[in-house]
Amino acid sequence: MSNGTLYITGNEKADALLNRDGTALLIGMLLDQQVPMEWAFTGPFTIKQRIGHLNPAKIAELDQEEFVSICAEKPAIHRFPASMARRIHELCSIVADEYKNKGSNIWAGVDDAEDLYKRLRVLPGYGDEKARIFIALLAKRFAIKPKGWEKVAAPFSDKNFRTVADITSPETLLKVRAWKKAEKAADLDKQGRPLKKVAKK
Repeated sequence: MSNGTLYITGNEKADALLNRDGTALLIGMLLDQQVPMEWAFTGPFTIKQRIGHLNPAKIAELDQEEFVSICAEKPAIHRFPASMARRIHELCSIVADEYKNKGSNIWAGVDDAEDLYKRLRVLPGYGDEKARIFIALLAKRFAIKPKGWEKVAAPFSDKNFRTVADITSPETLLKVRAWKKAEKAADLDKQGRPLKKVAKK
């Protein structure tokens, strides 16, 4: 995996880990929900500091509840550390068993973005939107551009500063925050669609 150009955590070492380690990048993206982006993407670095590695097979061999306790130590890796730790544990099992213990093998040599999308969708926590954002992240920050990536990653493949895929500096981080704030104010989701409101009884 070639070094990327992602700036997100405010911690040079944490960003460097994300930019060179596919497993770290997958875990950071997994954690990126319901917490600030910086907190989510610092998670892989925090885990590595606590256990000394991000080896998927070794993480998968840990007792799941032991791994939960590691992730829940303060500062916790997420607002919901237990559920997220279980997802990470499962993710690592998949990487170890199906991708030769290397996260970047999920996209290494994949020529078609549809195939990459399908691989991502079976990972724990990777719904439709997260999978599309991750494909945009690989293309924009790591120059990994399988055929048809713009279509598969749409609308996150555009030039708007809307997700982590568009962040390369403190300035672009602020632009993404401004985009998210504007969408929230307009009751729109990340794809610019009206949010579904629950009717009050």
